Amino acid sequence: MKILYKAILFSLVAMLSLACSEKEIPTTITVKNVLDQERAKETVELTKSTLKVEDLSTVGIKNLETNTLEIIQTVDNDGDGTMDIILFQPRMAAKGESKFEVVTVAPGGNPTAEELCYSRFVPERTDDYTWENNKVAFRVYGPTAQKMVEDKVPGGTLSSGVDAWLKRVDYPIIDKWYKEELSGVSSYHKDTGEGLDDFHVGASRGVGGIAAKVDTTFYYSKNYTQWRTITTGPIRTSFYLEYAAWDADGKTIKESRIISLDLGQNLSKFNINLEGVDDIYAGLTLHEKDGEVSGNIEKGWVSYWQPHGDSELGTAILAPKDTFIDFEKYDVPTKDLSNAYAHLKVKNKEVTYYAGFGWKKSGQFNSNAEWEQYLNTFSEQIQHPLEVTVTP
Repeated sequence: MKILYKAILFSLVAMLSLACSEKEIPTTITVKNVLDQERAKETVELTKSTLKVEDLSTVGIKNLETNTLEIIQTVDNDGDGTMDIILFQPRMAAKGESKFEVVTVAPGGNPTAEELCYSRFVPERTDDYTWENNKVAFRVYGPTAQKMVEDKVPGGTLSSGVDAWLKRVDYPIIDKWYKEELSGVSSYHKDTGEGLDDFHVGASRGVGGIAAKVDTTFYYSKNYTQWRTITTGPIRTSFYLEYAAWDADGKTIKESRIISLDLGQNLSKFNINLEGVDDIYAGLTLHEKDGEVSGNIEKGWVSYWQPHGDSELGTAILAPKDTFIDFEKYDVPTKDLSNAYAHLKVKNKEVTYYAGFGWKKSGQFNSNAEWEQYLNTFSEQIQHPLEVTVTP
């Protein structure tokens, strides 16, 4: 009987010790940079299931080297009111490895940062949807702007192209520029020190609008029809856009997209869901056709560097190598229809690419060579993303 009692007691102690041991083992995130270059503005994305937690509101990520909490952002991707993923941007040394610990914090206990990644629907200016970070800003046009053109009402815009707002400050300008423009205080078409909107889109693809090609003709959608903001914050803004089905020489194409822009990046990420096509073309307007189209199939990008006002401007489309087929310069006499195109594969009804710009006057890039080096580096980073492991 004593032997049985001792055996049971030993088993209980062992089970208790194991439970305590398992409880005390922290969740560790290891991030590895395989490239021989520092990486400071890339976003690590983790799900609740990866972190083995039910609620992200009390999760903090502690840098084990500095013993400080990282700036984080939680995101509700599907709009059900529950946060699905957590984001942070570790500073990674070339060929470096860093470790982080998942810790519990009180609500509001994580460090905060300014909301530099921002987007919103703009009903006061017909129905633009506009987004920005600390480097660049963009906008697209909605159904009200389209109907104004179709009804011959002044002030409308009929275009599925993407507009570039050339900012040269690292703080948010969207709300300020709209307020000053609509109140008559000043115009965002004039540079008063923060930048300006002097990028003409018209019927062109702007910076990243898409087209379907049949034989030698390109076909476009019209303005977006529905929108939904997904997130804004210190690390990422993202949103959903839907388009009415459109025709490409008898082919009906259905399209919706999620666009995101992360802190420190000049290129927005376009994740487009498409039905009716096996390939697509993402374009860059050639404006006055006085610039230089260049591309690199191996790195997966096409670029247009051009004189622009009293400065110079580079625009680009970039995609993973298994998506990027080739690029072409499409030059025709009709106004706004000349574009540089990236030819992209549609796989499982989806295509992902990046589109954006670098303005010389912003001080970010001083030459076409610097802009192309940025694209080469960006390509290397998406081909070799940060390696993330979570233990246990």
